[in-house]
Formats: sequence, structure tokens, C-alpha cells
Amino acid sequence: MKHLSTFALKGNICFSLDKNKLSVQKQSYLVCQNGVCAGVFKELPESFHGIPVRDAGDALIIPGLSDIHLHAPQYSFRGMGMDLELLDWLNTITFPEEAKYADLDYARKAYSIFVEDLKKSPTTRACIFGTLHVEATELLMDLLEETGLKTFVGKVNMDRNGPAVLQEKSAEESAASTVRWLSDTVGKYQNTRPILTPRFTPSCSDELMKKLAEIQKEYHLPVQSHLSENMGEISWVQELCPETSFYGEAYDQFGLFGGEGCPAVMAHCVHSPQAEIELMKKRGVYIAHCPQSNTNLSSGIAPIREYLDKGLHVGLGTDIAGGHSLSMLRAIADAVQVSKLRWRLVDDRLKALTFEEAFYLATMGGGEFFGKVGSFQKDYAFDAVILDDSFYRHPQPLSVRDRLERLIYLSDDRCIKGKYVSGRELF
Repeated sequence: MKHLSTFALKGNICFSLDKNKLSVQKQSYLVCQNGVCAGVFKELPESFHGIPVRDAGDALIIPGLSDIHLHAPQYSFRGMGMDLELLDWLNTITFPEEAKYADLDYARKAYSIFVEDLKKSPTTRACIFGTLHVEATELLMDLLEETGLKTFVGKVNMDRNGPAVLQEKSAEESAASTVRWLSDTVGKYQNTRPILTPRFTPSCSDELMKKLAEIQKEYHLPVQSHLSENMGEISWVQELCPETSFYGEAYDQFGLFGGEGCPAVMAHCVHSPQAEIELMKKRGVYIAHCPQSNTNLSSGIAPIREYLDKGLHVGLGTDIAGGHSLSMLRAIADAVQVSKLRWRLVDDRLKALTFEEAFYLATMGGGEFFGKVGSFQKDYAFDAVILDDSFYRHPQPLSVRDRLERLIYLSDDRCIKGKYVSGRELF
């Protein structure tokens, strides 16, 4: 990995200004200075004359994409069991596979494949679930650190309603192993950070949630989990937490649902009632929209238009392996496609997402969870991906925007020719 303090990329530069505006700068210079964007220029300003320039020719240069929900141990069985719904899929495929990560040799083999493929993908930042195994989760963090990607990684907590081979014996044991994991990794990494990860309410007792809230306050950690993904899951949560009026309260009652000092990513939010939506807005919860997973597991289609119109934080997730593709390019296309189906078949008041909006979700929308990330506007982190579509034959002239849209819908990783994270060249 190369690291220069100041340099430029030259090519066709595309980035979001906001959720509705896509800036396209043909044959321009994108300048990096000390890991952040110094600007996009048609000609290099005099103050930058003589800096190194990587000329990408006619290729496209876009911000790195942020995947704010995926499960690293599930990468090994992506594309399998896709005829099942969520809870059956978890019990018959997911839990038995995740139990294998108690074997560190197996974990190394599986995680090495995942990490290598993630590095080659258009993703530059990610929020990642591990398993409940401390050693395997630390191994995953070690491997990710070496890639130069910026990630949050969570040791999963689950002390109820799991198989014997994948369930911690008690809330005390789960909390103690979490503290051990945090103690082992504190200050160890530059690129990889811990995130508190109660799997979801059905897997975590009230006692465990109370202990995780104490850990969160002590270590000042963000939180990731699942919310209102599947109707059966929601009914189950109501049975387990009869004192709550909606799923989000099962987290909020313990202070694990966003708010000051507790940034939270909640995946899915397919069936969130209005009270839950309002609480997510109040707490600043980040919604990880996972359109491919929600389709594969028959969960439904989240009302992303409503969330955007109400000013909620929304990004995209591949949700490996509920989703079968690691490509965030594919996630952008999927977001547009399922929103069209929701508009046509479910609620014609909520217009389908535009291409610009879906691109924003994958860049600035999810990137915001990591800070000033996901755009090439001045002072944003310099995360960039070079996309070369020259091997696609076509008879007609195409605009840069048309080429970008086509690349996203075709979602072919062969087009990825370069990648930078915070100004560091990965390849």
C-alpha cells in the first residue's frame, strides 16, 4: 500500500453533493492532501503543480462505498438457502455454520477468503458482524487491519434462543467475553474499530442487554443490530418484551438505540411503525437498507422514500449472506429496483428512488456513520474507487452519467482498477 501526502487522480469524476445532486466532472483532477479531499479541478491549481498524478484515462472515479451491514462468517455460504424465510434460514443454515468459528483454523481459512474479496470490492468502509467467538473475532480484525479498509467489527452477543453450539451460557459470560475482547483490542488498530453487537433482541436476554449498556457507557462504543426485518421476528419480540409497544423500544429501554454517545446502526427496518420511525429520527439511528437480503428472505421492502423524506439517516448494506452479492454496486441497483416494486405494488404515494438517491445512500448516506465520508467535496476523507468500463462494447456515445449507471447495474467487479482509503492507495 502506497501513501503520499499530496497527489491527484485524473479522470471522469462522479460524486454526490447531496441526496438529489450528482456532480459529474469530465476529465478533471481530484486532489488528495493529507488523506482528505482538497477539491476537484478542471486544471490543477498552481499550488498543486508538480504533485504526483495518477491518470486513469477515460475511467470513472467515484467515492468509496460504505457497506453498513454484513456478516463476515456468512460469506462462506452466500447464495445458499435462499428459498427460506429469515428465522428458518437462521436455524437451518446460519447458526450451524457460525458455530464452526470456534475452530480457529476454520475461521482463518474462511475469513481470509472474505477479507481478500472485500479488499477487491468497491467497498472502502464497512460495519461487520463476527461471531460470538472472541479469538475468531480478533483474527477477523487482524486480517481486516492489514487491508487498509476502515471497518467497525463486532463480537456478537447471544445468550438465549440459539442452538447449544452457538449460545453463550449466561449474560455474565457473554458480557465478560465482550470485555475480554475489548481489552485485547483496545488501541491495537488504526483502521479497525470495535462495535457493540447484540445479535438481535430474540438472542439477548434483558440481563445481557443491561450489561451491554454498561459496557457501552464505559467504552463509548457504537452499536449495531437488527430491527423490524420480518413479521415473524417482530411478533416474537413482542412476546419476549410484552412491556414494549414496538421493536425499537426493546433496544431503547436499555439505551442501545442511538442518542448522544451511542451512535447505532439498525439493519432492515422493513416494517417499522410510525412510533418507531419517530424514535429512530429522535435518536439519530442509522438505517441499513438491505434490499437484496430483504428480497431473498421474503422480508419485504423498506419504505426508504419515507425515511429520506423525513430526514432519517439511511445507508445501504449487502447483508451477506442474506444478500448473496458482496458488491455495493449491486446494492445500489437493488435499492432502485425494489423501490419501484414498492411504489407499484404496495404504496403508490412513495415514489421510487432515483439513481442519484441510491448512489447517495451507498456513498454519503452510509459514509456519514464514519464521519465526513462519501463525497469528494472539500475536507471529506479521500476514499476513491477507479472504475474502467472500456471492456463493455457499445455502438452509441454515452455520457459519463450513463456509463456510471450502466456500471452499477452490471455490477461487474472486473471494472475496479484502483482503490484508495483516507488517501492510502490499496491497489
